Amino acid sequence: MASPTGTAVRPPRPKKEPQTLVIPKNAAEEQKLKLERLMKNPDKAVPIPEKMNEWAPRPPPEFVRDVMGSSAGAGSGEFHVYRHLRRREYQRQDYMDAMAEKQKLDAEFQKRLEKNKIAAEEQTAKRRKKRQKLKEKKLMAKKMKREQKNQKEGTSSCPPTVFQWFSILPHFFPRRKD
Repeated sequence: MASPTGTAVRPPRPKKEPQTLVIPKNAAEEQKLKLERLMKNPDKAVPIPEKMNEWAPRPPPEFVRDVMGSSAGAGSGEFHVYRHLRRREYQRQDYMDAMAEKQKLDAEFQKRLEKNKIAAEEQTAKRRKKRQKLKEKKLMAKKMKREQKNQKEGTSSCPPTVFQWFSILPHFFPRRKD
């Protein structure tokens, strides 16, 4: 505890630099000012707000103390109790309806996503098949051109083997899908 007779001499506080008042004219300037303020002291922790929880009604009490009776002599204060109970119950029902609607929309969205994904995969497979077919056609044309060139030169190679014949055959007789 400080002595009442002696006065403690405090060292003078370090003087802060005078800051000019800057009024941002648009959102970009406001963001720039906030970033500058954060970057003045990069070691300082930045408060990041957490996502707010969605409102949910209070769970019903396990034991209800003030049960309204069926007597005809209810006092004037009972109306307000009833009104609050009724309001709370309507809020709870509205909340349950909203949650059911949200779940229904989420399920529909997931179905739509799955359907779009399947359609995209089918389209990709179709295009892949078309590209493969074109590639095979080019390859066959190249082989035929080479064979014709070899035949023109007169240096025809020996007749095609069974393996070569069966590798060429499907291109002349494409399979039909049923």
